[in-house]
Amino acid sequence: MIRLEQVKEARQQIADVVRVTPLLNSEQLSLRCGNDIYLKAEHLQKTGSFKIRGATNKVKQAVSAGAAYVTAASSGNHGQAVAYIAQRLGIPATIVVPEDAAQCKIDAIRSYRGAVEKYGYTSAERLPRAKELAASENGVYIPPYDDPSIMAGQGTIGLEILEQLSDVDAIIVPIGGGRLISGILTAVKESRPKVRVIGVEPALANDTWLSLKQRSIVSVPGPKTIADGLRTTQPGDLTFPVLMKHLDDLVLVSEEEIRQALRFVLERMKQMIEPSSATTVAAAMFGKLPFSGKKVVTVISGGNVDVDGLYLFLKA
Repeated sequence: MIRLEQVKEARQQIADVVRVTPLLNSEQLSLRCGNDIYLKAEHLQKTGSFKIRGATNKVKQAVSAGAAYVTAASSGNHGQAVAYIAQRLGIPATIVVPEDAAQCKIDAIRSYRGAVEKYGYTSAERLPRAKELAASENGVYIPPYDDPSIMAGQGTIGLEILEQLSDVDAIIVPIGGGRLISGILTAVKESRPKVRVIGVEPALANDTWLSLKQRSIVSVPGPKTIADGLRTTQPGDLTFPVLMKHLDDLVLVSEEEIRQALRFVLERMKQMIEPSSATTVAAAMFGKLPFSGKKVVTVISGGNVDVDGLYLFLKA
C-alpha cells in the first residue's frame, strides 16, 4: 500500500504542472440533497480531468530513469494526460483507446502530439496491447491505475480537499480501477481518519462492489454504462487492498440517475462534466448517502465530453 508521505512527495513532484482546482458550492443542489454539497472541480484541471496528477508523477519518474517513449491504455482521459506530459517532457507517446472512444478525447490526445491506436472495447483488451507496444519499442508502459506513483498522484486531491474545507464530513469518489479513490483514501484516512470516504459505481459496472462483497477481486464482462471512464472489468491488485482497509461505504447508481445528475449540473450549475463525474452527484441527489446535514465534497473527475454524445446521453 502507498503511504501519506508518498502522496506528499507526489504533490511536490507535480506542482509545476497541476492546478489546485476549486470547490464549487450549489445552494439548489444542497437543498435537494439534504447536505451541504461541494463539487471538487477536476473537470477544470489541465487536460480536463484528475488523471494529469498521476500521469505527471509517473511519467516524470520514468523520464528521470531514462525513458524515451511511453504508452498508455485509456478510454480517453488518462491517455490525454500521458500525451500531455510526454509532450511537455519532449518524448513521444502512443495511446491505445477503445473502438468507441469519444472523438473529443481522441482529438485531444492528438492535439498533445500523442499517437492513437484503437483496440477493443474494454480495459482487459487495451492494457495488454499498450504493454506490447511499449515492449516492442523499448518504451515504458504508464498504467491507468494499478501503480503506486499513479495512486499517489491522484491522492493529492485528498490533500487539497482537507485544506480547502477543513470541516468536511465526507468525500464521495467515483470508482473505476480504483486509483483515484485509493489515493484519496490514503491521503484522507492517514490525515483525518474521521472524514468518511464513500465510493460510487454505476450499477452496470459494479466490479468493485462485487469484489468488496466477496472480499476478493471479481471480474465482470465488458460494462455498458454511459459512464465510459468507469468501464473497468475489475479492481486493481494494488488499489483493492486500500479500499478493503479504508473505504467507509460503496453505493451504486443507475443509468437514469446518472443522466439526471448530469442534466442538473449542466442546467443549474452551468458546468460541463462527464457521465463518470455525475455518478457522485447522483449518489448525493438520490438518497444514497447514509447521513444528512453534513458537509460533503463530491469529486468531479473530468469534463471531457463529446457534445453530440452528451445530447444522446440526456435524451436516452
